Amino acid sequence: MSRVRLGAVEYLNARPLIVGLPDELFDVRLDTPSQCAKLLHAGQTDLGLIPSIEYLRAPAGQQYRIVPDVAIGSFGPVASVALYTTRPVGDIRSIALDTSSRTSIALTRVLCQKVFRMSPLLESQGPDLEAMLDRCDAGLLIGDRALLTEGGPMRVGGREVDVEKVDLGRVWSEHTGLPFVYACWVGRPGAIGGEHVRQLQRVRDRAVAAPEAVAAAYFADQPEHVARGTRYLQDNIRYVLGPAERDGLERFYRYAAEVGVVPTADPLRFFECTPR
Repeated sequence: MSRVRLGAVEYLNARPLIVGLPDELFDVRLDTPSQCAKLLHAGQTDLGLIPSIEYLRAPAGQQYRIVPDVAIGSFGPVASVALYTTRPVGDIRSIALDTSSRTSIALTRVLCQKVFRMSPLLESQGPDLEAMLDRCDAGLLIGDRALLTEGGPMRVGGREVDVEKVDLGRVWSEHTGLPFVYACWVGRPGAIGGEHVRQLQRVRDRAVAAPEAVAAAYFADQPEHVARGTRYLQDNIRYVLGPAERDGLERFYRYAAEVGVVPTADPLRFFECTPR
């Protein structure tokens, strides 16, 4: 069986999907979500844990497939995808966007138009919240930085400001009544076989049953974060791609097309996995 070049996300929320993957089947490299997407689009990986919006951005003439029943999602607060704002949400005029994840940027654009009813200036920037808020009214952070950054008083540009953390997973679920899917395993047709799919699902199942062990290994040099990491894996993140998650993903794609993030909302297509 061929060894799959696999591009995975370096954040804590991806660890339950990669810890324990058999080396004889997978050659794993870790990157930011946006870089995982670039590598997959360029054919430098066979399968990528990519931002969900990137499923719709396959190279011309190609159609991606999704690994069934495995994803990174949330229903309600996610804790690791948030706007940090110095103004009431309705008064935001500009947002600095963390360039690490394209799905979170797309979600921000969707929520601005569909929920917040505003059209702020959007500016791409590195994930430095103080620098973001020095230039813009709000900043988008994702991943570990967002998980470990709360709102409250903050020094910005030599002055103290009060910063509100707006959880975008919570906003999405309150508006739609559906889960949100941030990332999933995606590749070209034929890139993986049934045994690869089964291994990805089995690894997920084992790690989800042991969130404290996953968090402790990840935060081995920062033990003060283990409890928070455990709660996050246990209470905030969902690793399934069931009917509700599919409905949420399809709703997101439809909204993204309506607000001009992507040209069209393609149907979901999956790798086959014959039960053994």
